[in-house]
Amino acid sequence: MWGIELQHNSEITLSRQIYSTFRSRIMDGRVKSGEALPSTRELAAQLAVSRNTVCEAYDMLLAEAFIESRQGSPTRVAQGVQLDIVRRSEILDKKSGAAASENDRPACGIKADFRTGLPDLHKFPMHQWLQLMHKASEQLSPEQWGYTGPEGLLSLRAEIAAWLFRSRGMDINPEEVFITAGATHALHLLSELLFTDSGEIIVEDPCHTGMLRALKNRGFKVIPVPVDEHGLRTGFLESLHSKAVYVTPSHQFPLGGILTAGRRTELIHYAEEHKAYIIEDDYDSEFRYVGTPVAPLHSMDPDRVIYVGTFSKIIFPSLRIGYVILPRELQSRWRYLRIHTDVQNPPFEQATLAEFMHSRRFDRHIQQMRRLYGHRRQALLQALDKEFGRMHRIWGDAAGLHLAVEFIGCDFNKSFLQKCKENGIYLQTIETHCIHKGRHTDKLLLGYGHLDPEDIQADVLLLGKIFNQPDPAVKLF
Repeated sequence: MWGIELQHNSEITLSRQIYSTFRSRIMDGRVKSGEALPSTRELAAQLAVSRNTVCEAYDMLLAEAFIESRQGSPTRVAQGVQLDIVRRSEILDKKSGAAASENDRPACGIKADFRTGLPDLHKFPMHQWLQLMHKASEQLSPEQWGYTGPEGLLSLRAEIAAWLFRSRGMDINPEEVFITAGATHALHLLSELLFTDSGEIIVEDPCHTGMLRALKNRGFKVIPVPVDEHGLRTGFLESLHSKAVYVTPSHQFPLGGILTAGRRTELIHYAEEHKAYIIEDDYDSEFRYVGTPVAPLHSMDPDRVIYVGTFSKIIFPSLRIGYVILPRELQSRWRYLRIHTDVQNPPFEQATLAEFMHSRRFDRHIQQMRRLYGHRRQALLQALDKEFGRMHRIWGDAAGLHLAVEFIGCDFNKSFLQKCKENGIYLQTIETHCIHKGRHTDKLLLGYGHLDPEDIQADVLLLGKIFNQPDPAVKLF
Protein backbone atom coordinates (compact mmCIF):
# COMPACT_ATOMS: atom_id res chain seq x y z
CA MET A 1 0.00 0.00 0.00
CA TRP A 2 1.33 3.44 -1.03
CA GLY A 3 4.42 1.68 -2.37
CA ILE A 4 5.69 0.98 1.15
CA GLU A 5 7.68 -2.24 1.39
CA LEU A 6 8.95 -2.74 4.93
CA GLN A 7 12.18 -4.60 5.55
CA HIS A 8 11.78 -6.08 9.01
CA ASN A 9 15.39 -7.30 9.14
CA SER A 10 16.86 -3.91 8.22
CA GLU A 11 18.88 -1.81 10.65
CA ILE A 12 16.66 1.13 9.69
CA THR A 13 13.61 1.32 11.95
CA LEU A 14 10.17 0.64 10.49
CA SER A 15 9.04 4.18 11.28
CA ARG A 16 11.96 5.67 9.35
CA GLN A 17 11.28 3.34 6.42
CA ILE A 18 7.67 4.59 6.29
CA TYR A 19 8.85 8.18 6.62
CA SER A 20 11.48 7.77 3.89
CA THR A 21 9.00 6.24 1.44
CA PHE A 22 6.46 9.03 1.90
CA ARG A 23 9.17 11.67 1.76
CA SER A 24 10.56 10.33 -1.53
CA ARG A 25 7.13 10.10 -3.12
CA ILE A 26 6.22 13.61 -1.98
CA MET A 27 9.43 15.12 -3.37
CA ASP A 28 9.22 13.38 -6.74
CA GLY A 29 5.55 14.28 -7.13
CA ARG A 30 4.01 10.82 -6.95
CA VAL A 31 2.12 12.04 -3.88
CA LYS A 32 0.80 15.48 -4.75
CA SER A 33 0.55 18.63 -2.62
CA GLY A 34 -2.80 18.70 -0.83
CA GLU A 35 -3.31 14.94 -1.13
CA ALA A 36 -4.68 13.29 2.01
CA LEU A 37 -2.64 10.57 3.69
CA PRO A 38 -4.32 7.58 5.31
CA SER A 39 -5.07 7.80 8.99
CA THR A 40 -2.46 6.34 11.32
CA ARG A 41 -4.87 3.61 12.37
CA GLU A 42 -5.69 2.70 8.76
CA LEU A 43 -2.06 2.63 7.60
CA ALA A 44 -0.95 0.64 10.65
CA ALA A 45 -3.56 -2.02 9.84
CA GLN A 46 -2.52 -2.14 6.18
CA LEU A 47 1.18 -2.51 7.00
CA ALA A 48 0.63 -4.82 9.98
CA VAL A 49 2.63 -2.58 12.32
CA SER A 50 1.75 -0.77 15.54
CA ARG A 51 -0.03 2.55 15.35
CA ASN A 52 2.82 4.11 17.34
CA THR A 53 5.20 3.20 14.51
CA VAL A 54 3.09 5.07 11.97
CA CYS A 55 2.61 8.00 14.37
CA GLU A 56 6.38 8.30 14.73
CA ALA A 57 6.80 8.37 10.93
CA TYR A 58 4.12 11.05 10.59
CA ASP A 59 5.78 13.05 13.39
CA MET A 60 9.03 13.07 11.40
CA LEU A 61 7.20 14.33 8.32
CA LEU A 62 5.47 16.99 10.40
CA ALA A 63 8.75 18.12 11.97
CA GLU A 64 10.17 18.86 8.51
CA ALA A 65 6.84 20.35 7.29
CA PHE A 66 6.32 17.81 4.51
CA ILE A 67 2.77 17.29 5.76
CA GLU A 68 0.17 19.36 7.59
CA SER A 69 -2.19 18.16 10.29
CA ARG A 70 -5.28 19.92 11.56
CA GLN A 71 -7.69 18.65 14.20
CA GLY A 72 -10.78 17.12 12.62
CA SER A 73 -9.22 17.00 9.13
CA PRO A 74 -7.12 14.41 7.30
CA THR A 75 -3.35 14.78 7.30
CA ARG A 76 -2.34 16.28 3.94
CA VAL A 77 0.82 16.88 1.94
CA ALA A 78 2.12 20.46 2.34
CA GLN A 79 2.37 22.91 -0.53
CA GLY A 80 5.65 23.63 -2.31
CA VAL A 81 7.62 20.56 -1.29
CA GLN A 82 7.80 18.77 -4.65
CA LEU A 83 11.30 18.46 -6.08
CA ASP A 84 11.63 17.66 -9.76
CA ILE A 85 15.26 17.61 -10.87
CA VAL A 86 17.52 15.34 -12.88
CA ARG A 87 20.50 14.06 -10.91
CA ARG A 88 23.84 14.64 -12.60
CA SER A 89 25.18 11.58 -10.79
CA GLU A 90 22.61 9.45 -12.61
CA ILE A 91 23.76 10.92 -15.94
CA LEU A 92 27.40 10.22 -15.07
CA ASP A 93 26.51 6.66 -14.07
CA LYS A 94 24.84 6.09 -17.42
CA LYS A 95 27.83 7.45 -19.33
CA SER A 96 30.42 5.55 -17.33
CA GLY A 97 28.25 2.40 -16.52
CA ALA A 98 31.58 25.32 12.41
CA ALA A 99 37.45 25.56 16.60
CA ALA A 100 34.95 28.28 17.19
CA SER A 101 35.35 31.56 19.06
CA GLU A 102 32.56 30.78 21.54
CA ASN A 103 34.59 27.81 22.78
CA ASP A 104 37.61 29.90 23.70
CA ARG A 105 38.65 29.35 27.28
CA PRO A 106 36.99 31.97 29.52
CA ALA A 107 38.94 34.07 31.96
CA CYS A 108 39.57 32.87 35.51
CA GLY A 109 36.97 33.59 38.16
CA ILE A 110 34.01 32.33 36.12
CA LYS A 111 31.10 31.24 38.30
CA ALA A 112 28.56 30.52 35.56
CA ASP A 113 29.95 29.11 32.30
CA PHE A 114 27.36 29.07 29.50
CA ARG A 115 29.80 28.32 26.67
CA THR A 116 28.22 26.51 23.72
CA GLY A 117 29.16 23.27 22.00
CA LEU A 118 31.10 21.75 24.91
CA PRO A 119 30.52 18.02 25.53
CA ASP A 120 30.91 16.46 28.96
CA LEU A 121 34.34 14.87 28.59
CA HIS A 122 34.11 13.21 32.01
CA LYS A 123 31.50 10.80 30.62
CA PHE A 124 33.59 9.56 27.73
CA PRO A 125 34.83 5.92 28.11
CA MET A 126 38.48 6.92 27.96
CA HIS A 127 39.80 3.57 29.24
CA GLN A 128 38.00 1.69 26.47
CA TRP A 129 39.27 4.20 23.93
CA LEU A 130 42.88 3.78 25.00
CA GLN A 131 42.56 0.00 24.84
CA LEU A 132 41.12 0.24 21.33
CA MET A 133 43.87 2.65 20.27
CA HIS A 134 46.55 0.19 21.36
CA LYS A 135 44.80 -2.67 19.57
CA ALA A 136 44.03 -0.71 16.40
CA SER A 137 47.56 0.70 16.14
CA GLU A 138 49.08 -2.76 16.43
CA GLN A 139 46.85 -4.04 13.64
CA LEU A 140 47.89 -1.32 11.17
CA SER A 141 50.06 -2.69 8.37
CA PRO A 142 53.56 -1.23 7.80
CA GLU A 143 52.21 0.50 4.68
CA GLN A 144 49.59 2.31 6.77
CA TRP A 145 52.34 3.87 8.87
CA GLY A 146 53.37 5.72 5.71
CA TYR A 147 51.40 8.02 3.45
CA THR A 148 47.92 6.56 3.21
CA GLY A 149 46.35 9.15 0.92
CA PRO A 150 44.22 12.29 1.27
CA GLU A 151 40.91 10.43 1.49
CA GLY A 152 41.45 8.84 4.91
CA LEU A 153 41.45 5.21 6.04
CA LEU A 154 38.91 3.20 4.10
CA SER A 155 37.85 1.32 7.24
CA LEU A 156 36.79 4.57 8.91
CA ARG A 157 35.10 5.86 5.77
CA ALA A 158 33.11 2.62 5.60
CA GLU A 159 32.07 2.88 9.26
CA ILE A 160 30.96 6.49 8.79
CA ALA A 161 28.87 5.47 5.78
CA ALA A 162 27.33 2.63 7.82
CA TRP A 163 26.57 4.98 10.72
CA LEU A 164 24.89 7.50 8.45
CA PHE A 165 22.78 4.69 7.04
CA ARG A 166 21.78 3.47 10.52
CA SER A 167 21.08 6.88 11.98
CA ARG A 168 19.80 8.93 9.05
CA GLY A 169 18.91 6.49 6.31
CA MET A 170 21.61 7.94 4.02
CA ASP A 171 22.80 5.54 1.35
CA ILE A 172 26.43 6.64 1.02
CA ASN A 173 29.28 4.92 -0.79
CA PRO A 174 32.37 4.90 1.49
CA GLU A 175 34.41 6.29 -1.41
CA GLU A 176 32.33 9.49 -1.23
CA VAL A 177 33.48 10.07 2.37
CA PHE A 178 36.64 12.14 2.87
CA ILE A 179 38.25 12.43 6.31
CA THR A 180 39.27 15.87 7.63
CA ALA A 181 40.87 17.32 10.76
CA GLY A 182 37.49 18.54 11.99
CA ALA A 183 34.72 20.70 10.53
CA THR A 184 36.79 23.90 10.57
CA HIS A 185 39.50 22.22 8.52
CA ALA A 186 36.84 20.98 6.12
CA LEU A 187 35.50 24.50 5.69
CA HIS A 188 38.95 25.89 4.91
CA LEU A 189 39.41 23.29 2.18
CA LEU A 190 35.91 23.86 0.82
CA SER A 191 36.53 27.61 0.75
CA GLU A 192 39.48 26.98 -1.53
CA LEU A 193 37.55 24.42 -3.55
CA LEU A 194 34.49 26.60 -4.20
CA PHE A 195 36.08 30.03 -4.60
CA THR A 196 35.11 31.55 -7.97
CA ASP A 197 35.74 34.76 -9.85
CA SER A 198 32.71 36.40 -8.22
CA GLY A 199 34.01 35.39 -4.80
CA GLU A 200 30.50 35.39 -3.32
CA ILE A 201 28.95 33.00 -0.84
CA ILE A 202 25.52 33.07 0.78
CA VAL A 203 25.46 32.48 4.53
CA GLU A 204 22.84 32.45 7.25
CA ASP A 205 22.54 35.55 9.42
CA PRO A 206 23.14 35.03 12.33
CA CYS A 207 25.78 32.36 11.83
CA HIS A 208 28.85 30.72 13.34
CA THR A 209 31.55 33.38 13.77
CA GLY A 210 34.38 30.88 13.32
CA MET A 211 32.93 29.75 10.02
CA LEU A 212 32.50 33.36 8.95
CA ARG A 213 36.17 34.12 9.62
CA ALA A 214 37.27 31.11 7.58
CA LEU A 215 35.26 32.29 4.57
CA LYS A 216 36.42 35.89 4.85
CA ASN A 217 40.05 34.84 5.26
CA ARG A 218 39.83 33.13 1.87
CA GLY A 219 38.51 36.34 0.34
CA PHE A 220 34.84 35.47 -0.01
CA LYS A 221 32.34 38.30 -0.22
CA VAL A 222 29.75 37.14 2.27
CA ILE A 223 26.09 37.65 1.31
CA PRO A 224 24.01 37.37 4.51
CA VAL A 225 20.43 36.05 4.33
CA PRO A 226 18.17 36.44 7.39
CA VAL A 227 17.15 33.46 9.53
CA ASP A 228 13.95 32.94 11.51
CA GLU A 229 12.60 30.09 13.64
CA HIS A 230 12.30 27.94 10.49
CA GLY A 231 15.85 28.45 9.26
CA LEU A 232 17.14 30.30 6.21
CA ARG A 233 14.53 32.64 4.69
CA THR A 234 14.85 31.32 1.17
CA GLY A 235 12.57 34.00 -0.28
CA PHE A 236 15.60 36.32 -0.16
CA LEU A 237 17.47 34.10 -2.64
CA GLU A 238 15.47 35.26 -5.67
CA SER A 239 17.69 38.26 -6.39
CA LEU A 240 21.01 36.52 -5.61
CA HIS A 241 23.38 34.73 -7.98
CA SER A 242 26.03 33.11 -5.81
CA LYS A 243 27.75 29.83 -6.65
CA ALA A 244 28.00 28.72 -2.99
CA VAL A 245 25.69 28.59 0.02
CA TYR A 246 26.47 27.70 3.65
CA VAL A 247 23.62 26.44 5.85
CA THR A 248 22.96 24.50 9.07
CA PRO A 249 19.51 23.08 8.14
CA SER A 250 19.11 20.38 10.79
CA HIS A 251 19.74 22.72 13.75
CA GLN A 252 20.44 26.29 12.69
CA PHE A 253 23.30 27.88 14.58
CA PRO A 254 22.65 29.78 16.75
CA LEU A 255 18.83 30.14 16.66
CA GLY A 256 18.15 26.40 16.50
CA GLY A 257 15.44 26.16 13.83
CA ILE A 258 14.88 23.25 11.45
CA LEU A 259 14.79 24.24 7.78
CA THR A 260 11.30 23.32 6.58
CA ALA A 261 10.61 21.05 3.63
CA GLY A 262 9.35 23.90 1.46
CA ARG A 263 12.46 25.98 2.09
CA ARG A 264 14.69 22.98 1.50
CA THR A 265 13.04 22.52 -1.87
CA GLU A 266 13.51 26.20 -2.72
CA LEU A 267 17.17 26.03 -1.71
CA ILE A 268 17.80 22.96 -3.89
CA HIS A 269 16.05 24.62 -6.82
CA TYR A 270 18.27 27.69 -6.31
CA ALA A 271 21.41 25.53 -6.40
CA GLU A 272 20.20 23.78 -9.54
CA GLU A 273 19.32 27.00 -11.33
CA HIS A 274 22.58 28.77 -10.48
CA LYS A 275 24.87 25.73 -10.63
CA ALA A 276 25.76 26.41 -7.02
CA TYR A 277 27.00 24.12 -4.27
CA ILE A 278 25.43 23.99 -0.82
CA ILE A 279 27.65 23.35 2.20
CA GLU A 280 25.47 21.53 4.77
CA ASP A 281 27.05 21.75 8.22
CA ASP A 282 25.46 19.04 10.37
CA TYR A 283 27.34 19.86 13.55
CA ASP A 284 25.24 18.31 16.34
CA SER A 285 22.10 16.55 15.09
CA GLU A 286 23.06 13.32 16.88
CA PHE A 287 21.75 15.00 20.03
CA ARG A 288 18.10 15.45 19.16
CA TYR A 289 15.56 15.22 21.97
CA VAL A 290 12.24 15.53 20.13
CA GLY A 291 11.75 12.82 17.52
CA THR A 292 14.59 11.33 15.50
CA PRO A 293 17.47 13.11 13.68
CA VAL A 294 16.26 15.24 10.80
CA ALA A 295 16.99 13.87 7.33
CA PRO A 296 19.96 15.72 5.81
CA LEU A 297 19.59 18.14 2.94
CA HIS A 298 22.21 16.02 1.18
CA SER A 299 19.67 13.26 0.53
CA MET A 300 17.61 15.64 -1.63
CA ASP A 301 20.45 16.34 -4.08
CA PRO A 302 23.83 14.64 -3.51
CA ASP A 303 25.19 16.37 -6.63
CA ARG A 304 24.74 19.87 -5.24
CA VAL A 305 25.05 19.39 -1.47
CA ILE A 306 28.37 18.92 0.34
CA TYR A 307 27.71 17.32 3.72
CA VAL A 308 30.07 18.21 6.59
CA GLY A 309 30.14 16.22 9.83
CA THR A 310 32.35 16.20 12.92
CA PHE A 311 33.10 14.04 15.95
CA SER A 312 34.12 16.95 18.20
CA LYS A 313 30.90 16.95 20.21
CA ILE A 314 30.25 13.19 20.02
CA ILE A 315 33.72 11.94 21.01
CA PHE A 316 36.02 14.77 22.18
CA PRO A 317 37.23 17.98 20.50
CA SER A 318 40.95 17.17 20.55
CA LEU A 319 40.36 14.09 18.38
CA ARG A 320 40.36 16.43 15.34
CA ILE A 321 38.47 14.12 13.02
CA GLY A 322 35.62 15.20 10.80
CA TYR A 323 34.44 14.28 7.34
CA VAL A 324 32.80 15.56 4.19
CA ILE A 325 30.64 13.78 1.63
CA LEU A 326 31.63 15.18 -1.74
CA PRO A 327 29.89 15.22 -5.12
CA ARG A 328 31.87 13.22 -7.62
CA GLU A 329 32.97 16.15 -9.76
CA LEU A 330 34.71 17.79 -6.77
CA GLN A 331 36.63 14.78 -5.53
CA SER A 332 39.69 15.02 -7.76
CA ARG A 333 40.24 18.69 -6.92
CA TRP A 334 39.77 17.89 -3.19
CA ARG A 335 42.52 15.25 -3.34
CA TYR A 336 44.89 17.72 -4.97
CA LEU A 337 44.22 20.41 -2.35
CA ARG A 338 44.56 17.97 0.56
CA ILE A 339 47.84 16.55 -0.72
CA HIS A 340 49.28 20.04 -1.06
CA THR A 341 48.17 21.24 2.37
CA ASP A 342 48.65 18.58 5.06
CA VAL A 343 48.47 15.32 3.04
CA GLN A 344 46.37 13.31 5.52
CA ASN A 345 45.12 12.70 9.07
CA PRO A 346 47.25 10.48 11.31
CA PRO A 347 46.11 6.86 10.86
CA PHE A 348 46.10 5.83 14.53
CA GLU A 349 43.11 7.87 15.70
CA GLN A 350 41.29 6.99 12.49
CA ALA A 351 41.79 3.27 13.08
CA THR A 352 40.69 3.63 16.70
CA LEU A 353 37.54 5.50 15.75
CA ALA A 354 36.75 2.92 13.07
CA GLU A 355 36.94 0.13 15.66
CA PHE A 356 34.93 2.21 18.17
CA MET A 357 32.18 2.53 15.59
CA HIS A 358 32.40 -1.05 14.31
CA SER A 359 31.98 -2.49 17.82
CA ARG A 360 28.89 -0.28 18.32
CA ARG A 361 30.47 1.34 21.39
CA PHE A 362 29.95 4.52 19.38
CA ASP A 363 26.20 3.94 19.14
CA ARG A 364 25.90 3.14 22.83
CA HIS A 365 27.90 6.23 23.80
CA ILE A 366 25.67 8.48 21.72
CA GLN A 367 22.54 6.95 23.27
CA GLN A 368 23.95 7.48 26.76
CA MET A 369 24.97 11.07 26.08
CA ARG A 370 21.68 11.87 24.40
CA ARG A 371 19.87 10.83 27.59
CA LEU A 372 22.31 12.79 29.73
CA TYR A 373 22.10 15.97 27.65
CA GLY A 374 18.33 15.57 27.46
CA HIS A 375 18.12 15.69 31.27
CA ARG A 376 20.37 18.77 31.32
CA ARG A 377 18.29 20.46 28.65
CA GLN A 378 15.20 19.85 30.76
CA ALA A 379 16.97 21.18 33.84
CA LEU A 380 17.85 24.39 31.99
CA LEU A 381 14.31 24.80 30.66
CA GLN A 382 12.86 24.35 34.14
CA ALA A 383 15.38 26.72 35.73
CA LEU A 384 14.65 29.43 33.14
CA ASP A 385 10.91 28.99 33.57
CA LYS A 386 11.21 29.26 37.35
CA GLU A 387 13.49 32.31 37.27
CA PHE A 388 12.07 34.27 34.33
CA GLY A 389 8.54 32.96 33.79
CA ARG A 390 6.68 34.57 30.91
CA MET A 391 9.38 37.10 30.15
CA HIS A 392 11.38 34.54 28.19
CA ARG A 393 10.85 32.45 25.06
CA ILE A 394 12.90 29.47 23.90
CA TRP A 395 14.09 29.16 20.30
CA GLY A 396 14.98 25.80 18.75
CA ASP A 397 15.41 23.59 21.80
CA ALA A 398 14.79 20.27 20.01
CA ALA A 399 18.48 19.43 19.52
CA GLY A 400 22.07 20.33 20.32
CA LEU A 401 23.96 21.49 23.39
CA HIS A 402 22.69 25.07 23.65
CA LEU A 403 19.53 27.14 23.82
CA ALA A 404 18.75 30.46 22.19
CA VAL A 405 16.61 32.40 24.67
CA GLU A 406 14.60 35.49 23.85
CA PHE A 407 13.89 37.82 26.77
CA ILE A 408 10.84 39.91 25.96
CA GLY A 409 11.56 43.64 25.96
CA CYS A 410 15.28 43.34 26.71
CA ASP A 411 18.21 44.86 24.87
CA PHE A 412 21.52 43.14 25.63
CA ASN A 413 24.40 45.43 24.77
CA LYS A 414 28.13 45.50 25.54
CA SER A 415 27.43 47.00 28.96
CA PHE A 416 25.31 43.98 29.82
CA LEU A 417 28.08 41.58 28.79
CA GLN A 418 30.57 43.57 30.84
CA LYS A 419 28.26 43.40 33.86
CA CYS A 420 27.97 39.63 33.41
CA LYS A 421 31.74 39.32 33.25
CA GLU A 422 32.14 41.38 36.42
CA ASN A 423 29.72 39.00 38.16
CA GLY A 424 31.47 35.85 36.95
CA ILE A 425 28.99 34.93 34.17
CA TYR A 426 30.35 33.80 30.81
CA LEU A 427 27.81 33.89 27.98
CA GLN A 428 27.20 35.35 24.55
CA THR A 429 24.38 37.27 22.96
CA ILE A 430 22.90 36.12 19.67
CA GLU A 431 23.87 39.54 18.39
CA THR A 432 27.51 38.44 18.65
CA HIS A 433 26.88 36.08 15.75
CA CYS A 434 24.90 38.54 13.62
CA ILE A 435 26.32 40.06 10.46
CA HIS A 436 23.61 42.72 10.27
CA LYS A 437 23.24 44.06 13.79
CA GLY A 438 20.06 45.03 15.58
CA ARG A 439 17.73 42.13 14.76
CA HIS A 440 18.34 39.89 17.76
CA THR A 441 19.40 42.21 20.59
CA ASP A 442 16.90 40.52 22.96
CA LYS A 443 18.42 37.01 22.79
CA LEU A 444 21.10 35.16 24.75
CA LEU A 445 22.97 31.97 23.87
CA LEU A 446 23.20 29.47 26.73
CA GLY A 447 25.28 26.30 26.46
CA TYR A 448 24.56 23.43 28.87
CA GLY A 449 26.22 20.22 27.64
CA HIS A 450 29.12 20.44 30.11
CA LEU A 451 27.00 21.52 33.11
CA ASP A 452 25.49 19.32 35.82
CA PRO A 453 21.82 20.03 36.69
CA GLU A 454 22.88 21.53 40.02
CA ASP A 455 25.28 23.88 38.25
CA ILE A 456 22.58 24.84 35.75
CA GLN A 457 20.17 25.85 38.52
CA ALA A 458 22.83 27.89 40.32
CA ASP A 459 24.01 29.54 37.09
CA VAL A 460 20.51 30.58 36.04
CA LEU A 461 19.87 31.95 39.52
CA LEU A 462 23.06 34.03 39.24
CA LEU A 463 21.94 35.29 35.83
CA GLY A 464 18.59 36.25 37.31
CA LYS A 465 20.32 38.51 39.82
CA ILE A 466 21.68 40.59 36.94
CA PHE A 467 18.11 41.13 35.78
CA ASN A 468 16.86 41.96 39.24
CA GLN A 469 19.59 44.51 39.90
CA PRO A 470 20.03 46.25 36.55
CA ASP A 471 22.65 48.88 36.01
CA PRO A 472 21.25 52.22 34.73
CA ALA A 473 23.64 51.94 31.80
CA VAL A 474 22.31 48.50 30.85
CA LYS A 475 19.01 48.59 29.02
CA LEU A 476 17.07 45.46 29.96
CA PHE A 477 13.48 46.60 29.73
